Amino acid sequence: MAIDAATVKKVANLARIRVPEARHEALAQELSSILAWIEQLAEVNTDGVEPMTSVVDAKLPLRADVVTDGGDSAKILANAPKAANGFFVVPKVVE
Repeated sequence: MAIDAATVKKVANLARIRVPEARHEALAQELSSILAWIEQLAEVNTDGVEPMTSVVDAKLPLRADVVTDGGDSAKILANAPKAANGFFVVPKVVE
């Protein structure tokens, strides 16, 4: 896919990037070579390759899925600036 100077000007305008007129042609060539390289990647045979999210095979440590009582509400509310009837008291947001 080839990109011309008019396309560079249009994309720069859409992206709100100021590109001097003298750079349009050079930038068009650079972007065209980048797209050509990306098109080469489409030719690589990836059959049998597992998709991955990282290049390092790392397993996340998982905690045991255990039901708890949720903690002690008195200890939790002790850090609150204001509490009433076992709940946090916050300023009214909606009128």
